[in-house]
Amino acid sequence: MTGLTIELLQALIRNECVNDGTAESGHEVRNADTLQTMIEGAGVEVERFEPTPGRVSLVARIEGTDPSAQSLCLMGHTDVVPVNHDGWDRDPFGGELIDDEVWGRGAVDMLNITSSMAVVFRHLASTGFRPKGDLIYFAVADEESGSAHGARWMADHHPDAIRADYVLTENGGLHGGGVDSPTVSITVGEKGVAWRRLRVDGTPGHGSMPFRKDNALVKAAAVIQRIADYNPPARFHELWREQVDSFGLDPATAAVLLDESKLDDVLAGFPDAGTAAFLHACTHTTFSTNAVDGGPEMKTNVIPDSVTIDVDIRTLPGETEAEVEAHLADALGDLLDKVRVEPIMNDPASISRIDTPLWDALHRAVTHHFPAARLTPSMSVGFTDSRVFRDLGSVAYGAALLSPELRPGEFAARFHGNNERIDVESLRLTTQLWLDVVRDLMS
Repeated sequence: MTGLTIELLQALIRNECVNDGTAESGHEVRNADTLQTMIEGAGVEVERFEPTPGRVSLVARIEGTDPSAQSLCLMGHTDVVPVNHDGWDRDPFGGELIDDEVWGRGAVDMLNITSSMAVVFRHLASTGFRPKGDLIYFAVADEESGSAHGARWMADHHPDAIRADYVLTENGGLHGGGVDSPTVSITVGEKGVAWRRLRVDGTPGHGSMPFRKDNALVKAAAVIQRIADYNPPARFHELWREQVDSFGLDPATAAVLLDESKLDDVLAGFPDAGTAAFLHACTHTTFSTNAVDGGPEMKTNVIPDSVTIDVDIRTLPGETEAEVEAHLADALGDLLDKVRVEPIMNDPASISRIDTPLWDALHRAVTHHFPAARLTPSMSVGFTDSRVFRDLGSVAYGAALLSPELRPGEFAARFHGNNERIDVESLRLTTQLWLDVVRDLMS
């Protein structure tokens, strides 16, 4: 099945379903058509949902033999983020297989999982597998920009089409720990997302006469700098200690990472900036100003009268809208009254329990390949469509099984980065993982 997973992954990459955040982007219909053709070949009926032209999601189902048995959904998104071609050594939409790695945008986020799940679902259907509970395959649009044209829309308009007791999706399967205590991570929770749009107003005028003018862009620059300088104190969530244990660090280093009063000083001098950023995101509410827009009227010789700033805010468990407002007030200080704040997204952090048959099935499937490994629950610093399913009452895990040779820092750098690629061994292990888990849990 590995060969088929590679071929399907290459096809999905080449379909170039780039989601830039606008309703007109994504074009997930291309990947939906590819996946539907493959799945229908096994004799399974596929439902299509298209809330916005071109933004197609698919649902396929193998009905269970026992209506009271628990159901499982294999979920993968079909869109990818934009790419800067200049930063790549290969064509980001070529889907090339080079030195046993598949290259291309989406190779790790998350077309590798979407394709491997489709291959396993098709295999099970074509071989006559009958699960106890319903087995669902959900290929969903618009995960990369908030799910309004994908999972969130499905949950609001067709919840019964995707409702499941258990959900497997992105991302997990990284190896960690020491030689004597190897681990494989499973993502059981994720930080909240509280995107905000800040509007800063001024007075328009001619760029040749800036003296004593009320320039919205100048005020926006001050607002951006305040947010960039803002760093709320570290706060550890319930999974942090287990995550630190899984790193396999010496006791002294681990002790520092578990001390809220020392963590920031250590991270400031940490030699690896990427690792420091990840550890910081795991333990802090974070703020990143990533987009500024002055509207179509903005030009070199016009003093702007309005500028918007989009801020990516990621919240820790337990934080509400009120806490987000308090953070912004602390960050902006006397500039707060110069800004109008508008919510873009507001989903709180979510987490799933691990005392479940699905967790046990994952453990058995992982230890079949790595007998000494133990599963470690972790919390993602990004968001996935798991949060939508948790709102529906599902237990949702981010899983996979990657090659031990693929190091966590290297893997993380490929998300939304240049030269995104995945190795064939990870594709083989992950494809087999889904097959083993489904047969174990649902036979």
